Amino acid sequence: MSPVSRRYFFLGPLFASAVPSAGYGSVPSLRALGYKPFYSKLNVAAIGCGGRGAEILNQAAATENIVALCDVDVDRAAPSLKKFEKVPVHRDFRSMLDKAGKEIDACTIAIPDFMHATVALACMQLGKHVYVEKPLTRTPGEARLLADAAVKYKVATQMGNQGYSHESHRVAAEILWSGEIGDVREVHISVTPGTHPTGLQAPPPESSVPPGLNCEAWLGNAPMRAFSKHYVPYNWRGFFDFGTGQIGNWATHSAGPVHHALQLGAPTSVEAVFQHNASKITFPDRATIRLDFPARGEMPPVQVYYHDSARVTDPEVYRVPGMENEAILPPADNLTPKGRPMGDPAGRARPPRVDPPGAPRRGAGGTGVEVFGADRGGSKSGLLTGNGAVFVGSKGIMCTTSRGEGVWLLPAARWAEYKLPPQLLTRSPGHMADWIRACKGGDPACSNFSISGPFAEWLALAAIAFRVPGKLNWDSRAMRFTNSMEATRLVRPVVKPGWELRL
Repeated sequence: MSPVSRRYFFLGPLFASAVPSAGYGSVPSLRALGYKPFYSKLNVAAIGCGGRGAEILNQAAATENIVALCDVDVDRAAPSLKKFEKVPVHRDFRSMLDKAGKEIDACTIAIPDFMHATVALACMQLGKHVYVEKPLTRTPGEARLLADAAVKYKVATQMGNQGYSHESHRVAAEILWSGEIGDVREVHISVTPGTHPTGLQAPPPESSVPPGLNCEAWLGNAPMRAFSKHYVPYNWRGFFDFGTGQIGNWATHSAGPVHHALQLGAPTSVEAVFQHNASKITFPDRATIRLDFPARGEMPPVQVYYHDSARVTDPEVYRVPGMENEAILPPADNLTPKGRPMGDPAGRARPPRVDPPGAPRRGAGGTGVEVFGADRGGSKSGLLTGNGAVFVGSKGIMCTTSRGEGVWLLPAARWAEYKLPPQLLTRSPGHMADWIRACKGGDPACSNFSISGPFAEWLALAAIAFRVPGKLNWDSRAMRFTNSMEATRLVRPVVKPGWELRL
């Protein structure tokens, strides 16, 4: 078992065994590290209050105190600023930390990808717990840095890939570990086309800065450039300098069950095997990236294919072997009790399924949980499109959907008769609640940086493959590509003077 997996499985129980019955927050050493008792509310600052920032702000506000708001775009953040009108508002995270730092216990961070590491590190260095929306970082070097920073500064961390807290995500891992589909040597991950710019062959035209936007603060660590309305409020995601395209937008979700179930660490190589309308400025219209991972314990080497923006009409679309008359990806929540509310379309964390202690696992033929069989809806074409993943094993095929919110075996007849394996993983109270519990001295959150850091690192390596052709051989220990200086220069961000990232 890798160091990451050992931490995932055992750190929580070890922590628990060392804490007296009065609770985690009652331990003086944990309080000294910035942890609060469970009965006390955290003082949370929200950095990024529009879009996803508003979502996670509201989740934190459901149980904790909101003491500061920060956003460079007051127009986009307007609904949140109105809702929390009594909370002080800042336009720059640095001034917020200077003026209100002593009041803040923890920060939620939901801003463009290129500023994630800069802002998170500044908060962590002041002893603030951090929840960072996905993707964790734009570059592999930043992902490694944040994982190291979490250890050095001893703060509770979480990446906002909410599928890690879903029941089906955990069930998928348990199915694979049970040996049901045998050895997995090939995986295919798919994401839908995004709404951000792709395939641009020239920089976007310069525009005037909107009145509500602090442009200098928005650029942050990035070298100065002419402002364009094509960057904000969301289109920055498609530009290499600012975002990670659909890798950060959706692959961080759909690859989650793959990373977890297969206990992936660092790949040995990455290569863009196909690109349509490649660009030096933005991500292409669609592409396929291949990553090669070495053996992990008893798990054999595995090839992971990432299909960016695949469509049914594309000649490159992946055809799942022998499944020509099957719908490939399962519906979300296909393990949930009928009629049970499981969150909402905004993507809030779903509550876990809870069985009484000692109760057998429920599956096909059981009570309370429906395991979908032949009637699954969707196009029965055998083509992989949409957001999800296909695990090709020596004994069968397993698929997951979206954030890991659905799982099943192919063909349908096999799933209809399947009984779920024994439960091995603990269940989550919800993605935000998981982090809040960790902030108060509880078990580390399920996507804390010791787990999400290595995950974000290999995803960011895939993003580099869009920009440098050929097979790129990766030396994880040295953090460099052994056969490409051009690719190695992209491992860490280029920042303007005064914004260097140091532990």
